[in-house]
Amino acid sequence: MVSYGYKKAKAIPLTPKEIEEKLKETEEEMQIVLEWKKENEAKKPKDKRALSWKNREAAKIKKRIDSVNGMLMYWKLRKAGKSHFYASIELNEYWASLKGKKEDKD
Repeated sequence: MVSYGYKKAKAIPLTPKEIEEKLKETEEEMQIVLEWKKENEAKKPKDKRALSWKNREAAKIKKRIDSVNGMLMYWKLRKAGKSHFYASIELNEYWASLKGKKEDKD
């Protein structure tokens, strides 16, 4: 006999301890990105090409900071007891707001 339909969750949900570990990892990653930003700001461009390189690096750093901020928000919501579904919706709204800001600048 063939059985169709939902049986059980495909993956085991994360435990509060695992969620806390993920949050700490993301906070450590933010510290690394902020150090990267500080190093980039300390470099002084010598000519126009160096200045454009620095600006491209600054854009990469800003995008990475936004990404890590989104993940921090996600893990903080999960730590607060929100479901993956709810936290993902909030994360998607965050990304949409960033995209909207970018389109406003263009």
